[in-house]
Amino acid sequence: MAGASTGTEELAERLAALADELADLAIERLQEAEASVRAGGDPDPALLAEERRITRARRAVEKAVSLLGRPAGDDDDPVVPLG
Repeated sequence: MAGASTGTEELAERLAALADELADLAIERLQEAEASVRAGGDPDPALLAEERRITRARRAVEKAVSLLGRPAGDDDDPVVPLG
């Protein structure tokens, strides 16, 4: 089973990098909204909504990283059926 562990560790690393990219995107959206306010305007609601959506996606990816980083059999989260 060592191969499976290595596979999940590699996947967790890739997901962590993706979470970092999502964080950067969210910060860019906030900076764009801030620039609008500094120029005397209002922040673009679409930018703020996109930042929130990106942040939610980042949190979901970070949760996946956390779950994959756990040892097998150490799953505290109950299985919730989809649908």
